[in-house]
Amino acid sequence: MNLEQRKAWNANHKQLTNIITKPAQHHQAVQLFLKQHALLYSSKMTGSELQSLEDELLTDIKEETFRTYPVRMTDTSNSIIWHIWHSARIEDMTMNILVNDSDQVLMTEDWQHKMKVPFHHSGNDMLAEEVALLSAAMDIEALLLYRIAVGRRTREIIQSLQPGQLKQKVESARLQKLIEQGAVNEKSQWLVDYWGGKTIAGLVLMPATRHHFIHLNRSIRIKHKVQ
Repeated sequence: MNLEQRKAWNANHKQLTNIITKPAQHHQAVQLFLKQHALLYSSKMTGSELQSLEDELLTDIKEETFRTYPVRMTDTSNSIIWHIWHSARIEDMTMNILVNDSDQVLMTEDWQHKMKVPFHHSGNDMLAEEVALLSAAMDIEALLLYRIAVGRRTREIIQSLQPGQLKQKVESARLQKLIEQGAVNEKSQWLVDYWGGKTIAGLVLMPATRHHFIHLNRSIRIKHKVQ
């Protein structure tokens, strides 16, 4: 994505924000979400011919660039692996548990074992040695496939929502389920409070879209600095 495409993505996100809770514009909001979301994932997810932000990151990237940790950036020291794993984990737990009250993608098809990492939480507030372990141990191919699985599941969930549902608040029982499953580590309980104050629309606008945009752009800057 070039600068103009990034500007267009931001403009469309503002439009989505304006219409997402209006039942009369539900179909339009869902279609706009699908367009925005596709631009944040590998084009393999949808079979699109358009280059996505993740495609830009992955083009000609070296394995050592993926794994480099710590990185010397003003806004992060974490590896690219951490950024794309973390953003996928956040989407997985919010869309599947909080929005759909279903199992996380991580819990299906043995994804945690395939990725070869011991962590199943969101990745927030990790110790330096934990990020180092994650960055060194991660099976990158499995991580990229996990991201695609998460993205596809989210698209199914959003398309299943009915007009008016996007205005609903997150149910407290689903927040408790997050805690019970260890999706949020002990130091990151603030996330539960944060998400508890959101509507379904709020989760769509951040964990499923804007959050990826932030972390992918950050990862691309790391790539340009390291490689």
